[in-house]
Amino acid sequence: MTYRVKEIFPTLQGEGARTGRAAVFLRFSGCNLWDGKEESRQAAACRFCDTDFVSTNGDHGGEYESPDTLADAVANLWRGTSGTPCVVITGGEPTLQLDPALIEALHARGFDIALETNGTREVPQGVDWICVSPKAGTRWIQKSGHELKLVWPQAFDLAELATLPFDNFFLQPMDDPDPVRNAENIREAVRICLEHPVWRLSLQTHKLIGIP
Repeated sequence: MTYRVKEIFPTLQGEGARTGRAAVFLRFSGCNLWDGKEESRQAAACRFCDTDFVSTNGDHGGEYESPDTLADAVANLWRGTSGTPCVVITGGEPTLQLDPALIEALHARGFDIALETNGTREVPQGVDWICVSPKAGTRWIQKSGHELKLVWPQAFDLAELATLPFDNFFLQPMDDPDPVRNAENIREAVRICLEHPVWRLSLQTHKLIGIP
């Protein structure tokens, strides 16, 4: 299998339950909810994505011809000298390409594997940490995992979501280019978390401190 990769880079996890943890981010190219082109955004199943996952032109991006060559590229970017190496596999939608062979290759190099998915496809066995970020109006099937991270506002029943078998529940204010709407999204997410403490606030701390 050839893996199409947008970029690979070392950073700190910026969102959710693992905020602040050192990791190598492996971003696959492509998504099943939007093609990534601005002219098609309003007709897409997901219209608020803030990530460039188109093509293979990012840092260490390209087409990798085997799981070992891709796993080696990830391992070569790990900067840690202690602790368990961590890779965060994201996209786009990473389950379009993540397969058992790559999971095995990353585990063979000692990596803890975290996955960020929209939940519309089943996650392969062997992933160590599953974060699902569902999108309203889509048919999502991965309804269990370690972390449910809901970008807010969306048309979901929060009480119903909170009954699903996840270990952590996060509300993440939608990043809006309009500062008034952006501030309102934050205020509303804070209000909900105060009134319904099963939900915790997730902020995009990497953006706040200016790291990838």
